[in-house]
Amino acid sequence: MPITFLDLKAINLRHAQEFKEAVERVLESGWYILGQEVKAFESRFAAYCDTRHAIGVSNGLDALSLILEGYGIGPGDEVIVPSNTYIASWLAISHVGATPVPVEPIENSYNLDPTLIEAALTPRTRAIMPVHLYGQTADMTPILDLAEKHGLKVIEDAAQAHGARHKGKRAGSLGHAAAFSFYPGKNLGALGDGGAITTNDEALAERVRKLLNYGSSVKYVHEVKGHNARLDELQAAFLSVKLPHLDQDNARRQEIAQRYLSGLAGLPIVLPQVAAHSTPVWHLFVIRHAQRDQLRAALQDAGVDTVIHYPTPPHLQGAYKELGLRPGSLPVCERIHAEVLSLPMGPTMTNNEVDAVIATLKRTLGG
Repeated sequence: MPITFLDLKAINLRHAQEFKEAVERVLESGWYILGQEVKAFESRFAAYCDTRHAIGVSNGLDALSLILEGYGIGPGDEVIVPSNTYIASWLAISHVGATPVPVEPIENSYNLDPTLIEAALTPRTRAIMPVHLYGQTADMTPILDLAEKHGLKVIEDAAQAHGARHKGKRAGSLGHAAAFSFYPGKNLGALGDGGAITTNDEALAERVRKLLNYGSSVKYVHEVKGHNARLDELQAAFLSVKLPHLDQDNARRQEIAQRYLSGLAGLPIVLPQVAAHSTPVWHLFVIRHAQRDQLRAALQDAGVDTVIHYPTPPHLQGAYKELGLRPGSLPVCERIHAEVLSLPMGPTMTNNEVDAVIATLKRTLGG
């Protein structure tokens, strides 16, 4: 039987009855925008992340953009961002009129290399945006130290890191503010789009709440030029159903990752490495191989579904041609993007399915 990359149907059917009850609760309330379901989820997610505030928003990209705008970052400003990330991290910076300044990753963790940040700073730098890629936190201690030294904001892109920890602290509570995505495939996924901002910054929280709702905190009174970036009441209800199960789901992902790491040891592939500071939640289990496309095709023929996260880095996308960054300009990032392959990973995978993926890789690679 084919092994799917991520079985969203199986993941969500586990909660079918609770989802139906959530729908009925919202229907009975007669309130569909910024009601009690959003407030309840915000309170629960803030407690989960150990922050004073969680603010529901429309998606992860808007979460990042709203944080940047909330801190007054805009045209003429620069933001340090990983070269190795999904383009949304860069787009948020562009959407507020600022300029993304890419910094290369640590190759064995795929996350932003703190030792390279200072050389990329200019008088226009306003913030650093570490991305907790694949579910493993970036090396936050030196990043935070550097930010304090230069008076910069640290904005976590935690879209792939729900529940991950850095030295025991949850992702979302590590910087000045953090952005989460609840896209259906995330560790905590809605049944549609959704996102959240977490922060301990009272002023930022107040400003973001206005910005996401047309610049208004009182109906028809618009204090700033805002957006329509609200978390839907129904999605908030669904997320409240799934949040209590997140740690258990993450624990299952960790078990699967350990099974992969043990079973795939010794094969001619690069396996993920866990940094000492991090407790990852394995949003993705990413291997590397020099003939990635041929390996992927062979696995597909054998019934194993894989995904490439991501085939083309942001600086080589047409959207960023104005930066003039040509092939070879960010070689570590480019090498990673040419070789990465994400194996099936999800909380409903069985040990038999994981073992079948391992056996298929061994046959394919001659292990």
